[in-house]
Amino acid sequence: MTDNEASRSSYFGIVDLCGIPKDRYYLYKSYWKPEETTIHILPHWNWKDRIGEITPVFVYTNGDCAELFLNGKSLGKKCKNPKSVKSIERFRLMWNDVVYEPGELKAVAYKEGKIIGEQLMKTAGEPYKLKLTPDRKMIKADGNDLSYILIEAIDKNGNICPLATNNIGIKINGAAKIAGVGNGNPQSFASFKSNSVQLFYGKAMLIVGAEFTKGNITVEATSKGLKSEKVVLEIK
Repeated sequence: MTDNEASRSSYFGIVDLCGIPKDRYYLYKSYWKPEETTIHILPHWNWKDRIGEITPVFVYTNGDCAELFLNGKSLGKKCKNPKSVKSIERFRLMWNDVVYEPGELKAVAYKEGKIIGEQLMKTAGEPYKLKLTPDRKMIKADGNDLSYILIEAIDKNGNICPLATNNIGIKINGAAKIAGVGNGNPQSFASFKSNSVQLFYGKAMLIVGAEFTKGNITVEATSKGLKSEKVVLEIK
């Protein structure tokens, strides 16, 4: 096995090593939590080398049908076939003949003939700034509690940059520690204990650990050429 083939984990599962959902997560979510609206378009829509080429688009949803639009033009409505002998036709909506052009994809989902929601996906520009999204902004000062902070690169319009690979520096001001970092890349052998992490498909995860002192802490993420971002957590 060569270094290019080696990996630290398998490629299976619905979330990666850092707990970041993979595309397949949304398929399972549509079955686990049918009461919640799920609409997920894949793949990403940044393919500058595929302009004019066939680029299939899939949609996972808890609806039974969806209509796909590319730059405002309908590409037709597809519906699941619960009785199909082909398993993918029972749960995946597929547009296999989409010709790629940059812009906006929109999926409008239906259930029993009624619209239940929509999702937009836009071609992103160049990475412009960082975005931090903690799963919790308040954690306990018990030395064990954690906050998982998703790090993403976004363009000037706030679109996630799915191909960003920027290296991110992390700094914490206050009574907390970096409990771990990662980017979900199964072929990355970078340390989980570091004050820096590289984005993988535009994302990475920072895990902040509480100590025993109450108060506010500030988490800052920086990267050369990008606007930095800060988030404040309360240790209570």
